[in-house]
Amino acid sequence: MLGPDDIRFVLAVAEAPSLAAASRALDVSPPAVTQRLRALEERLGVHLVDRAGRHLALTDEGELIAERGRQILDSLGELDEALAARRGQVVGHLRIVAPLGFGRRHVAPVAAAFQAAHPQVAIDLMLSDRLGGVPAGTFDLAIHVGEIAQAAPGLIARRLAPNDRVVCAAPAYLSARGEPASPEDLRAHACIALRENDEDVTLWRFRRDGAEARIRIEPRLASNDGEVVRGWALAARGIILRSEWDVADDLRAGRLVRLLPGHALPEAPVMALLGAPNRARAARTRRFLDALAAALDPPPWRT
Repeated sequence: MLGPDDIRFVLAVAEAPSLAAASRALDVSPPAVTQRLRALEERLGVHLVDRAGRHLALTDEGELIAERGRQILDSLGELDEALAARRGQVVGHLRIVAPLGFGRRHVAPVAAAFQAAHPQVAIDLMLSDRLGGVPAGTFDLAIHVGEIAQAAPGLIARRLAPNDRVVCAAPAYLSARGEPASPEDLRAHACIALRENDEDVTLWRFRRDGAEARIRIEPRLASNDGEVVRGWALAARGIILRSEWDVADDLRAGRLVRLLPGHALPEAPVMALLGAPNRARAARTRRFLDALAAALDPPPWRT
């Protein structure tokens, strides 16, 4: 007979590329994983893992245990949470995905405060600027900066806070190169690109009086890290297009200057994506989302 610990063990093996990786996830030695796997297979009378290739692959029986076992553990978790709710407690494992910069500055402090207020909740915060590369079934809540044309099947989108995009540069750069009077002038300037969210980051789109101007920049500096791009701008290396939340303090302090204020850029609201319906209904997910929404109302970058 399988128990919850056996199911968790099979899931850890299923989610790892190798037994060595599974041992790290389980915090045990590789021989201990091999021995436990062999003992479990002998007890069940079936093979769970195909060891022929370089990477682990579950057999049909292993896939069955992983699929059904995940459902069983989710049901047990829901039962624990329902009982805890009757005691006025919030419990369980909360998995959150958030962008690197925004997650560090605005999500991580809320997560720490929430866990302190609810000690029986374990929070796993994964920071990544490639939400599309994170499987939907692996998180309870994802934070995304930017419009979502269409949420993936099974996901629920909720708008948390407004956030504009702005074009800006350091005063020293503008003293040396001048200030662009129109989007077309950007072609003669040093523009810096931030590569994130699988977007076409070298195409900057502006709107004014219902007309759109699309400017293809040719960056000499580009990075996938927003802090690096912002640092280059502060060092007067060029013009950047950034989210309001990231540069608001610099604009207020005069370290950066907003450019082309009469031309609007596509908005980039802060959005929440809720995972599977049962996770979206979980008290820990709802309460954390409410706590994050409260922390962003009003948006700190506009206060």
